[in-house]
Amino acid sequence: MPRTDIPARLGVQLQPQQWASYSLVRDAVLKLEELGVDVLFNWDHFYPLHGEPDGEHFESWTELAAWAEQTERVEFGALVNCNAYRNPDLQADMARTIDHISAKGGEGRFIFGTGSGWFERDFDEYGYEFGTVGSRLDALGEALPRIEARWAKLNPAPTRRIPVLIGGAGEKKTLRYVARHADYWHSFVSPEELVRKLDVIKKWGDVDGHDVSDLILSTDVKGDTETADALFDAGTRLFTLGVDANSIDYDVIQGWLDWRDSKN
Repeated sequence: MPRTDIPARLGVQLQPQQWASYSLVRDAVLKLEELGVDVLFNWDHFYPLHGEPDGEHFESWTELAAWAEQTERVEFGALVNCNAYRNPDLQADMARTIDHISAKGGEGRFIFGTGSGWFERDFDEYGYEFGTVGSRLDALGEALPRIEARWAKLNPAPTRRIPVLIGGAGEKKTLRYVARHADYWHSFVSPEELVRKLDVIKKWGDVDGHDVSDLILSTDVKGDTETADALFDAGTRLFTLGVDANSIDYDVIQGWLDWRDSKN
């Protein structure tokens, strides 16, 4: 652990949903797929996270369904879904449906990225109980088995075993959920911290009797390829850049694609 016998991949998170028309987002999705980006992400919020607090914003899951129809090759999902906003069985059904929309005669391309949620304004404005960090994490732990059980009951079934990505680095609960349920673990941690967190995941896997040897590491990167090199050496294979859809520097994206190719 982690799995390193796979190519490095580049993900791009289109953060606006905020401050952008949907036509701008649509065009960016097409361009990024054409460039060769491997994975596209949005986020699951109802309001902008910075800048004008009441700026333009769109909902995550309906946008992902549009991406499923629009794209042909790229994988995609939310980085990450907020578990508290939707019933777990409904999340499973939505994920299965988007999986089928994206399949187009083959396997689906949807990645089920999820987490416990943290942006209090979303909860308050839309009428969800904010609770505490612990209660939200407990709810995520209860939801994940329900989601997996619902996938096993749905007709038609998903086109593939929908990969689960869990975001977060808390050692008492989140990393235990990673060991139990995740195909991908997404974090923002440094290369040095990554090694220690992986040891925690391995220990939780041993405690719960779960094999974590196929876990794929997903990490946010900024403009520093030296840090990305160290993350690659530590086992990361999915590297994700956050960009604004209305100000994407495609030359920067191409530079990261070239870096990805150099690793492969």
